Amino acid sequence: MISWFEAVVLGLIQGLTEFLPISSSAHIRVASAFFGWPDPGAAFTAVVQLGTEAAVLIYFRKEIWEIVTTWTRSLWTPDLRGHHAARMGWYVIVGTIPIVVLGLLFKDSIEGAFRDLRLIGTTLIVFGLVLWFADHTARNKLTLERHLSFPHALIYGFAQSLALIPGVSRSGGTISAGLLLDYRREEAAKYSFLLAIPAVLGAGFLELFKIGDGESPEWGPTILSTVISFVVGYLAVSWFLKYISTHRFTGFVIYRIALGIIIIALVSFGILDPSA
Repeated sequence: MISWFEAVVLGLIQGLTEFLPISSSAHIRVASAFFGWPDPGAAFTAVVQLGTEAAVLIYFRKEIWEIVTTWTRSLWTPDLRGHHAARMGWYVIVGTIPIVVLGLLFKDSIEGAFRDLRLIGTTLIVFGLVLWFADHTARNKLTLERHLSFPHALIYGFAQSLALIPGVSRSGGTISAGLLLDYRREEAAKYSFLLAIPAVLGAGFLELFKIGDGESPEWGPTILSTVISFVVGYLAVSWFLKYISTHRFTGFVIYRIALGIIIIALVSFGILDPSA
């Protein structure tokens, strides 16, 4: 169970961290451990992410509407099948396959072993270094409209599936993949957010059935946390896309490494229980 105050704090954390390459699921898990709160669990995390995903749906509403309508019409209108929006619909579908398959295969680990603080601390550091390497070797020249392909969509998809482990970061993993493929920072981030829509909505609605079942938080605090994550998330995605258009990811990398080191140190000295 979580209190109303905990719901507010966790909603703020979710909204602030979902779109930044620092892992929102890790922050929810770590914040609960730091404050001595019980782990809210994978179900709560997945449902609260519906709030931030709603922010994406509204922020990119024009692009999403064009993709959905053009892709749908292209099913019976051959002339539309070469349209960028129709192709993007297929790229999102293909890119979603890896996380669906791996999510089902590792469902028990996602809800258990993957939430160990030692693993979270390690992944924060390791994938922070991956992001730094990608950011400093990328040529930032490719665009989604001209260069995205099915092989690239699958690579993005496998990178996204790594976010099943808290600490990797959905946006961090997919943006790193995009940078390593030489996409522009803004383009890599945009596709990362679009690609997350089916996976986050699917996981969130699936986990809805577990809320209030005695093992997950009650509906009231969960709804409050979700609403807060939506409002804060909308502001965060707007800021983030503007920020990366002129800045590298160095600040996020430093933060990830520092947080990872702190988590591992606190667990090593027995201050935090890695599985509590």
